[in-house]
Amino acid sequence: MQVGCLWNSDDCFEAGNGYRLNGSKTFITNGTICDFVTVAAYTDPIKRGTGINLFIVNRDDRGFSVAKKLKKLGNHSSDTAELAFDDCFVPQERMLGDREGGGLAQLEETLKSGRITYGARSTGVGQATFDALIPYIKRTQRHGEPLRKSQAVRFVLAEMAMSIEVMRYVTYRGAWLYDQGMASMKDASVVKLFCTESIQKIVQKAMAIQKNIGLVMENPIQRFLRDARLFKIPEGTSEIQHLVISRDLGL
Repeated sequence: MQVGCLWNSDDCFEAGNGYRLNGSKTFITNGTICDFVTVAAYTDPIKRGTGINLFIVNRDDRGFSVAKKLKKLGNHSSDTAELAFDDCFVPQERMLGDREGGGLAQLEETLKSGRITYGARSTGVGQATFDALIPYIKRTQRHGEPLRKSQAVRFVLAEMAMSIEVMRYVTYRGAWLYDQGMASMKDASVVKLFCTESIQKIVQKAMAIQKNIGLVMENPIQRFLRDARLFKIPEGTSEIQHLVISRDLGL
């Protein structure tokens, strides 16, 4: 199994017919169970951004270790680890590409698909939240009246349903553009930003409607709330997506 790319090991220097990596990286998905990792490291630290190369590091390479498994607020089904590189030698043939530099361009293409994927994840969690909430509203009474008769609740549900539909179509559009080779980084960022921000509102509103019962661990809504919080961070935070989109606008 391959883990996600490792950004910026602290030190990477040429050594004979290869390179030696020194440093660490945390929040690596599947890091505890990987067979190899794809490492993004600076071969030329002076060239910020452009001086990056990608390397393949095998699990049994000397100097590579899994420092620890991280305990997270949510997304417990996905192992996350801290990795360490202590003078880890990587032969020249395990550098991706035929020259130093160019790694950032290789990574950017994976960012497009990754950002669109988080649109799909957000849409799925939004739909799951909605599907779990509807039966609760239908069977619940407050102040002697069916909760489903509350105009305030009905308005919130209408907005949630609308948001989920738009999230789904935005994700489908981004995925289609990517499949056609037409997706720009802005297109991917629009999917990521809109969907991951929209899901925050959906899970928060679901928790507000359920009140105390939403905090009970047996209730799936609390898990959706914890899992959804992560979605704003990987593949570039929401703030980064704002920068990417505004830059494409010529600002």
